[in-house]
Amino acid sequence: MKFLTYLVIALVFWNVVTFGMMGFDKYRAKKGGWRIPEKRLFLCSFLFGGPGIALGMSTFRHKTQHASFKILVPLSIFVDVLAVCAVIWFVKFR
Repeated sequence: MKFLTYLVIALVFWNVVTFGMMGFDKYRAKKGGWRIPEKRLFLCSFLFGGPGIALGMSTFRHKTQHASFKILVPLSIFVDVLAVCAVIWFVKFR
């Protein structure tokens, strides 16, 4: 069970980071200057950061009109939930 505790802590921390990335990118979009590439946001989303990206999209009203974000962020959450369930199953039943 210790592993699952660390997994939850890591996922929460990572999603706080991805949420912050969306806020930072929105700030930079308003002020001008260097932005976080969309490919990097998608990569972070598929690397278990989808909930943070999705929450950042709605909180900061950022990238909400992009069809690619409307499709790929929920897809990344679905894929990541399946992966986490597989890891939990493997840890419990190995």
